[in-house]
Order: sequence, then structure tokens, then C-alpha cells
Amino acid sequence: MPTVTKYPVQARDALISREQALTLDRNDPLAPLRDLFAMPAGQIYLDGNSLGALPKATAARLQDAVLTQWGEQLIGSWNLAGWIDLPSALGAKIAALVGAQPDQVVVADSTSVNLFKVLSVALQINADRTVILSETGNFPTDLYVAQGLIRQLGNRHTLQLIERDAIEPTLQAYGFARGGDKLAVLLLTQVDYRTGSKLDMAAITALAHQAGALVVWDLAHSAGALPVALDQCEVDFAVGCGYKYLNGGPGAPAFLYVASKHHAQFEQPLAGWHGHQQPFAFETQYQPAPGIGRYLCGTPPVLSMIALDAGLDCFAAAKPLGGMAALRTKSLALTQLFVDQLAPLAKDHALKICTPRDDRLRGSQISFSLPQPNQSYALVQALVAAGVVGDFRAPDICRFGFAPLYCRYVDAWDAAAKVAQLLRDGSWQAPQFSQRKAVT
Repeated sequence: MPTVTKYPVQARDALISREQALTLDRNDPLAPLRDLFAMPAGQIYLDGNSLGALPKATAARLQDAVLTQWGEQLIGSWNLAGWIDLPSALGAKIAALVGAQPDQVVVADSTSVNLFKVLSVALQINADRTVILSETGNFPTDLYVAQGLIRQLGNRHTLQLIERDAIEPTLQAYGFARGGDKLAVLLLTQVDYRTGSKLDMAAITALAHQAGALVVWDLAHSAGALPVALDQCEVDFAVGCGYKYLNGGPGAPAFLYVASKHHAQFEQPLAGWHGHQQPFAFETQYQPAPGIGRYLCGTPPVLSMIALDAGLDCFAAAKPLGGMAALRTKSLALTQLFVDQLAPLAKDHALKICTPRDDRLRGSQISFSLPQPNQSYALVQALVAAGVVGDFRAPDICRFGFAPLYCRYVDAWDAAAKVAQLLRDGSWQAPQFSQRKAVT
């Protein structure tokens, strides 16, 4: 089990009142964005880092897609409604959120499938190198995909796993020590899914390049939550999902980024007809499409993409209000308020903060733990029953994501107050809250 760093918590001299939190909301220039979402009454939703909230526009968009585009226009909607262009059109919208050119991002498949594609290409480019470097705490699907690809390639490669705080020293060692020519790919998630700690993309990418490696970044907990600068950081490949901060709905299609310099070098392994340069020529031999289009495979899931498109339009509404920079400022303020309110509980209830307090090192979530894993699980379930929705991540993490498009300052204040209440009255220890569910 990977090591989870616990960060010391020190309470401020004066915590803000609930009325002050309400004042922050009244003065928040981003507050109108909440009205774009269908937020359930009586619920504080702090799980947008797992499943984003429903944009109000989504239902109408899907209804039109089903009843008009599909029901009336039928197959003509591939042209009339632009279904065929959805992968690239949505990719261009996501590109604006992750610091990329529009023709470097495409929406397709799932994060896991897209990771298989780009990792395969990266290993082709660095064919004379055999080591994939990642961290022990990386999201499991990333490690599973790497392990499966290694087996498929005849076990010529190895997956080296290190602790998070050893990433930069290890890259430096690869860059200067003999044997550095073995490092093929660095595979990392920018924001840790358990702790919310954020890696320095620019510095780490530069170190990996100095060691001769290519870099694949997983942006599952970054895209839509904080500014990402893929081109500026000279990233090689990136993947991310559409159902967390991008609010595309459960199982929404994912996206992938490929730097322009890598577009024409190699073919990705899942050659499908939508990745062909002329899909409707129906040629027997595969000829990859130019550019990012070659990373498509099968027919795009149109209804899911239309739902994702509605989610992405919420970011267009945020652009005149400051865009991703303003959303990041609010995200940091929300998470800081929440953790400050939790600080007094650390001593009396052995609550340990797992998320860095330093703004530069924090994503858009706050995680904490109690001494025993089942205590953390039970507390999360008690909070959900009380209308504060977060989630649990093994081994012992209580996790709360703050989506700045719709989360309020009073949500952070009330959620912390509810945590305090449950810990003090002990009601979270009721037996029903310890019964494990299939999804945690």
C-alpha cells in the first residue's frame, strides 16, 4: 500500500463565522455560475471530483438529440447536427482548459483506453528504452494499463514504482547516472486522487526530458479544476476523463492530448475506421488520419458526447468572469476555508489532514483520515446521510472535492461544521454507517 503523507494542521487565530461565509458568497463574482447546475435542495455536494453535478442544460440537449436529431433526422444528423465532428469539436473546447492548441486534443473512449493508446506510442518512440516510471500511489487503472501493455509487448519492459516524494530525485539520478538511457516513459497523475496533492508539471516534465524520457500526464483531477499548461510545459502526452470537473455525466467520454511533434511519428495500436484518413472510403488497408484524428477508433458515443458538450459550455460561461484563473482562485479559497474550519478537530479527534496546505501543492480537494480505516469510512457514510456528500478512498481517506463552478463558501463552512458535530456527538459510530457498499 502506498504511503499517504499526513500534513500538520494549525488553526488560525480567528476562524470565520457562517455569516462571513455567506458574505463571501454574496460578493463572489463566480456565484451566478451555480445557477447553471441542478443542485439538489438540502444537500452539500462535495464529490465533483468523482462525478460532476448535472448542468441544467444537459437534459434539454439530450432530449433534442434523442427526439429531433435521432428521432426525426435519423442518420442525417451525422451531417445535419454535426455528430461526426463531435470528437474534434469537444477536443478543441477541452484544449482551451488544459493549455493546448485545438488540434492537439480529441475526445474518445475512456481514460484507460486512451492511456493504452498514448503509452503504446510513447514506447514506440523510445523503442530502445525499457523502463516505465510511475509512483506507488498512482491511480490503479494507470498502473494496470502499463502492466497489461508490458505483457502484450513480451515483458521486455519493466514498471518501476517509487514514492511521490522520490519522483524528482529519481529523475535526476536517471539524468546523471549510468543506465539513464533505460528510462522510456514517465507516467504520472498531476493531482493525486487520494490526497489532492499537486505535482509541478513544468519542473518534472523538464527533468524527465533531461533523462531522455517522454512524459504522459493523467489530468483526471486537474482538467476543469485548475489551469493546466500542456504546451507551455512541453508535455508529450496527456489523458483525462469527462465526468469529474468537466460535468459530462456518469461514464462520459474521455480525452487525450498529443503534442504536435508526435502526431505523425507512429500509429496508435487501436486502428479503427474513425481513425482512418478517409473513413467512408471503406478501404481494406488502414491509412491513419493526419494529426490527432488518428487517435480515434470506433464510432463516437453521440449521446454521451452531447452531454459532455453541455458540461463544457459551463466553462464558456466562466470565461468572461476570469476563466480558469478565477476558478482556481476560488478553488483554493474554498479548500482553505474548509481545512481551516477542520483544524480545531485535529487534536481532540486525531483527525489528520492528508492534503498540502501550500496552495502551490494542492488540487481542488481536501482529504483527511481518522486513526482506523473503518472509522474514516463510517464518518463519510454518516456525512452522506446528513446531506454532506463526499467519498471514501482506501485505505483511510475521507475525500471532499470542491468544484468552483458550483460550490459555495457556505457549503465549505457547513460541511466542516457537520464534520465537527458528528465527531463530537459520536453519532457516526452507529452500526449502519460501517456497512460497506459496492461503491465507496
